[in-house]
Amino acid sequence: MHFTGLTYRPPFEAHSLLLQATTGCSHNRCAFCTMYRDVPFRAEPIEQVEEDLREASVYKDIVTRVFLENGDPFALSADWLKEIAGLIHRHLPNTETIAMYASIKNIMTKTDRDLTELRQLGINELNIGVESGLDSVLAAMNKGYTAAEAREALLHLQSAGMDWGANIIFGAAGSGHGRENAEATASLLNDTKPYLIFTGTIHADKGCSLYEDMQSGHFTESTIREYLEEQRKLLSMLTLENCFWFGLHPSNVVPMQGWLGRDRDEMLREIDKAFLRVAPVLGTRPRRGGEGAIL
Repeated sequence: MHFTGLTYRPPFEAHSLLLQATTGCSHNRCAFCTMYRDVPFRAEPIEQVEEDLREASVYKDIVTRVFLENGDPFALSADWLKEIAGLIHRHLPNTETIAMYASIKNIMTKTDRDLTELRQLGINELNIGVESGLDSVLAAMNKGYTAAEAREALLHLQSAGMDWGANIIFGAAGSGHGRENAEATASLLNDTKPYLIFTGTIHADKGCSLYEDMQSGHFTESTIREYLEEQRKLLSMLTLENCFWFGLHPSNVVPMQGWLGRDRDEMLREIDKAFLRVAPVLGTRPRRGGEGAIL
């Protein structure tokens, strides 16, 4: 199948069939991201999408889930997405779910009718970089929307019966602001009810504005203690049920996963144990490896 440039997917899409619908990211201005910095955003020609699906049709008996690539295919118009969904069902008739990356901004370009019709075609379980529920963080990270706009867009998804997963960044508010970040983010998530929460901690590579802010001291990273306190605060404030906490990204201080609320207490105990386990370095800031992995 045809792919252009680097291809990214969430770890929980490991068994999905990957189908390129766009190249790059339509926003491409988040302060912490370098994934698509030199990649112009464009839609894949529909003829190319169908050619890839013809090739993939040899797996038609086993494919039940398709993940559209790359940066944010939900930026495509509702009609374009409907056409892609129709082609998927024609060539891969056992497909139940068509997932993809999406952003708050491109949800806001869809009407309620659009969202309902897309859901009826199997488009579901969007992966959305919400990052935070705090307006100051959203502005600093150049997300292009407010927490109120995020809440409104996500409630529209909920009304359409469309499930979505939230990407959340611990430490995005900087040192000294973890508690308020956790409180605002918990409020947003409790109201909008994601089916999955994917967590990581803030990190930046050369080539993005956050990296420069970290180097200059304009942005002060949280300490390990602050990361643990923020993670514990968010987890303790969430009232969600039947939501999966996916916290296995290598940038997390305490990698963990489990169901809210079945496993909440156990996960809180794991954080408490971590305070004791890493006591000598609680006041330090993490050393990072690839993908922000804590060394």
